[in-house]
Amino acid sequence: MTTKKVILITGSGSGIGAAIARELAAPGTCLQLHARGNDAASRQSMQATYDFLSSKGATANIHYADLNDAGSGHALVKQTVDTFGQLDQVVSNAGHASKKSLHEASRQELLAAVENMAGALLEIAQAARPHLQHSPHASIVLTSSFVAHRFRPTELYPLTAAAKAAAEALAMSLAAELAPLGINVNSVVPGYTLKDPNRHAASDWQERLTPPPLGRFGSPEDIAGAVAFLLSEKARYITGQKLAVDGGLCLG
Repeated sequence: MTTKKVILITGSGSGIGAAIARELAAPGTCLQLHARGNDAASRQSMQATYDFLSSKGATANIHYADLNDAGSGHALVKQTVDTFGQLDQVVSNAGHASKKSLHEASRQELLAAVENMAGALLEIAQAARPHLQHSPHASIVLTSSFVAHRFRPTELYPLTAAAKAAAEALAMSLAAELAPLGINVNSVVPGYTLKDPNRHAASDWQERLTPPPLGRFGSPEDIAGAVAFLLSEKARYITGQKLAVDGGLCLG
């Protein structure tokens, strides 16, 4: 008999989030999808993800919201539990990169970036905690970024670096606080990762950068595999860790 598992994935309409959903899709798995859904292309991409998950036997539900809005994380968790009756795991993946330099960035933009990433994680974790503590599979995984660990003059993302570092620190605190409840909390730290070609304009960044030591840039599926491992029963004794999935980018 298949045991139902309910997984909430933020930012799951495209890219890494959609790849995570596809990786986890299986009969008996219920996936709560989330995206901002602020344009037609975003909603079409989400529908394509939904259709794929259904074809794999998973049950999915879609929720559109801007996690910058206070209370949106609580509402997302509530809808998940109202729809599926439980919540077992959370993947906090939503976020976006800012390339603004320190000279261009404002204090308000820094606060907004931290709110978008660390603030959303905090609110969702708070709302999810009462449900996760009753699950034998309880786990939270944060999608962070190499920009919080690697600082090269030509590759700086100061606002995103600060926001991701704040989210990682919060995840470590959550790991310590929630461990007695049997809730694992870990982070994956992707390196340069290819985007969905149908969702993002063409870019020459791959030509401008030297590939990491493994000789290629990452794919969303590379990150999804690491997240799936951290959510699996094989990782039940792992918590408070940051797993770099970057092809060796941060080796030096």
